[in-house]
Amino acid sequence: MSRGVPASMLRGLAVALSLAVAVPAAHAATVAEVTALVEAKQYKEAFAAVKPLADGGDVRAMTMLGNLYRNGQGTEQSSDEARKWFAKAAEAGDAEAQFNYAMLLIDETTGTTDPAASAEWLAKAAGNGNTKAQYNLGLIYSGAYGADPDWPKAIEWFGKAAAAGNPNAQYNLGLVYLDGKGGVRYPVAAAEWFSKAALKGMPEAALEYGVMVLRGEGVEQNMDIGARWLRFAAEHGHPVAQNRLARMYAAGVGVKADPVEGAMWNLLAEKGGRSDSTLDEFMATLTKEQRKDAEKRAADFVAKPVPDFD
Repeated sequence: MSRGVPASMLRGLAVALSLAVAVPAAHAATVAEVTALVEAKQYKEAFAAVKPLADGGDVRAMTMLGNLYRNGQGTEQSSDEARKWFAKAAEAGDAEAQFNYAMLLIDETTGTTDPAASAEWLAKAAGNGNTKAQYNLGLIYSGAYGADPDWPKAIEWFGKAAAAGNPNAQYNLGLVYLDGKGGVRYPVAAAEWFSKAALKGMPEAALEYGVMVLRGEGVEQNMDIGARWLRFAAEHGHPVAQNRLARMYAAGVGVKADPVEGAMWNLLAEKGGRSDSTLDEFMATLTKEQRKDAEKRAADFVAKPVPDFD
């Protein structure tokens, strides 16, 4: 007859089992929960939660961890660690990581750069539908980062990103068509893409589109609408737009002549680094009262915020 298990051991086993049931396993965060922590700017908590997920092979967590290392959020900033985690997620096919990894490879502040490898990763991210990668690939093919220009490819990639709604790509595609890069100018297409970027709030695009409307180039001429777009860009702090608007008010072209308004925009343009000898002559014709009024308006001016297009 075999000996039974001592009663004392059975009691100990029962206690252990009851504790195992009563104390649940530690809660493992999800990527969605980490995203919520990042959005709430609780970066230390986000880092602590996402690190185990990334170590466990979660691709999205790897990308998020790379972002936290790159930005120094919740941990010490480390471009090397950011590269490592972006590279892992990029190899696994994550388009955002492919883009971020590519951009770190051409970021001179991080140390060694590799433009050729960057272009390869941008191409992968662009092929996976990342519009920022498509736009930056367009920049590379237009001669950025020391590359030789390839305008047909620049137009191709700017076009993909522009069609997907990227305002930077829309603006740059407009410039390519306006300047005739690649051999042929397309003012109608340039105006179309400038208008799309302008409607998203880009001051540079608003300026270019406004000028085209004023000239009737690629679009029907309309002095009132053109002046409105110039004002939009000027109100958002664009010194070239401020200069052009000053000229219009000084000469009464496209708008009703207003010396004080013209002087105000000229003062703001000068402050932004856009001097104009013709407007210097105009300023000399102002009365002391007009000059004082213009200076006060310029001093009180606060540029409207520009949307973040990056």
